[in-house]
Amino acid sequence: MGKKFKKKMDKKVKKMDYHDVKLVKLSSIAFALLVLNLWPAAMAWVASVHWGWFLGVTILFVWRPARKFWA
Repeated sequence: MGKKFKKKMDKKVKKMDYHDVKLVKLSSIAFALLVLNLWPAAMAWVASVHWGWFLGVTILFVWRPARKFWA
């Protein structure tokens, strides 16, 4: 099922243009802010974690797409 699902999702993603991808990103950010706003424990956790952890996770997540983009 994994390969079949991947092929199906690849086909659907190829239909998306730049604006669709940008809107997905913005909706993800908006959802994260909604969770932080509605769940005080999540806001407290984010405020208590050192900013370097978030920077490290960001670099980890962007590494592969950035390599593919600049290759």
